[in-house]
Amino acid sequence: MNATIAAGPLDGVRVIDLSTVVMGPYAAQIMGDLGADVIKIESPADTVRVGEYRTTPGMTPLNLNVNRNKRSVALNLKDEEQREKALELIGTADVLITNMRPGALARLGLDYEAIAAKNPKLIYAHAQGFRSDSDKAGNAAYDETIQAASGLVDLANRRFGEPAYLPTILGDKVSSLTIVYSVLAAVVHQTKTGEGQYIEIPMTDTLLAFNLVEHLAGHVFEPAEGPTGFGLSMLKGHHAVHTKDGMACVMPYGPQNFRDFYAAAGRPDLAEDPRVNGASIDLADADELNDLIDECALALTTAEWEAVCAKFSIPMAPVLELDSAQDDPYVQDGHLLDVVEHPSEGAIHQVGIPMRFSATPGSIRRHAPLPGEHTEEVLNELAAR
Repeated sequence: MNATIAAGPLDGVRVIDLSTVVMGPYAAQIMGDLGADVIKIESPADTVRVGEYRTTPGMTPLNLNVNRNKRSVALNLKDEEQREKALELIGTADVLITNMRPGALARLGLDYEAIAAKNPKLIYAHAQGFRSDSDKAGNAAYDETIQAASGLVDLANRRFGEPAYLPTILGDKVSSLTIVYSVLAAVVHQTKTGEGQYIEIPMTDTLLAFNLVEHLAGHVFEPAEGPTGFGLSMLKGHHAVHTKDGMACVMPYGPQNFRDFYAAAGRPDLAEDPRVNGASIDLADADELNDLIDECALALTTAEWEAVCAKFSIPMAPVLELDSAQDDPYVQDGHLLDVVEHPSEGAIHQVGIPMRFSATPGSIRRHAPLPGEHTEEVLNELAAR
């Protein structure tokens, strides 16, 4: 890939990615996809690139998914001369993204106050597990920690009878998206005024706010008028179903959807059920009706249900099995998982850019780099400024 492809809406914005693992790097990659010039500063000695690698150290599946559209510069921040180079680079930037602990940043002279004194227009986005003004500010935090601290594990326990973690790093990725939209809002302010600012993104606060949109429920009111937990989501029957030949989400909403669903399943008797012939579906009946959905879904194949549900506007989607996602027509047509040739890793599946811009589309201009791959290039540019 080359850097001559038309860039996106963030063309001209320089981002320094001084972060590790997923949360910060994923946020920086999204900004790179949208056209920003992203420079990733990594330690040459102990680069944190999570996961198992196939052949090349540092080039793991996870890192191939969070480090494209970046240039990697290897600098040892504990070495005074190399730290000065990092500070020079940050001096050229519009945005800095970091998830290093505040104490470490301060010891290295990379805290906001020190950097803003030299680059007052800088947007400094700092993500950490807990708020800096809380008694948990210095606590270590991983995604599972945040799922617990934000109430997500409680929801799983109440719904499934086990204090489980979701099988995805939701806290990291929701926080990544929060970093992106927070930075973009600050870029608007920066463009208008020339002023930078400090942005703190605490993961726990972010995921708690995310969870409570629907799950605060009856506790919205004071005093509470009901329990927390969004009613439909907490039902035991709120799950995908088995069809005659596979799995699908078949989700009748409202009486007419239920009647059409039962009729299509060859159960006209259920279509006459008084529970689906009122003005709305009573939540108290929903578990029993969901049991009937489970039973009736076995009457047709997934493809047959897809046709029926499209005809009657019943919400439905086949369950996408990730092992064969690359063969799914929707995924293929949207270029959501294309095979590309990586310079060091060979043929890889590359996740596409999900958002579409009519005037300033994003682009994938650079493969995920080797650790330190662009050190000489970037430092030469810095010297020539």
